[in-house]
Amino acid sequence: MGCGGFGREVAMLVEAINSASPTYELLGFVDDAPTPSNLQALRDMDAALLGDSSWLDSAPAGCEAVIGIGSAAVRRRLDQRWPSLRWATLIHPDATVGRDVRLGPGTVVAPGARLSTAIRVGRHVHIDQNATIGHDSYLGDYVRLNPQACVSGAVTVEPEAMVGANATILQGLRVGASAVVGAGAVVVRDVVAQAVVKGVPAR
Repeated sequence: MGCGGFGREVAMLVEAINSASPTYELLGFVDDAPTPSNLQALRDMDAALLGDSSWLDSAPAGCEAVIGIGSAAVRRRLDQRWPSLRWATLIHPDATVGRDVRLGPGTVVAPGARLSTAIRVGRHVHIDQNATIGHDSYLGDYVRLNPQACVSGAVTVEPEAMVGANATILQGLRVGASAVVGAGAVVVRDVVAQAVVKGVPAR
């Protein structure tokens, strides 16, 4: 779902999974408001636009979907709209995920991501390229970790929070629901819900 940049990266991830072990048939994309540039990008990658999101109301039996949209609020809304839809959990072959890690439905783990041990990840979480998550951490539903975000051990990231590219959260801290940690920030104390913090140390 979504033919923007991240949605197309998800399609590349599916291709990588299939190259390692044929698993999925990529039917195409659904998007409620595709831009001209995104439509051109689909043509360039020889991918189909199936229609708007209502296409999912009559999706083929056994069809699985992934929400390739950055906005946590949109991911939550779409998840709630189709409660019985099968959501695929995708792990790139070049990611490392500990055998006791638990990933919720619809979660995407991009290439180079590293998830160690005893980690719990909620629904429709995006863990982008080269992000790392330390032991005993928890990521709530609809969280997004941008490229090279570093979540240290025993960290809690509450639902719909976003951690920017190259940001670091030190061990044992909590990032509140819907909070935003800016790119390159170093979080040294808890972040309250809906706060926006940036800088070193993050404020």
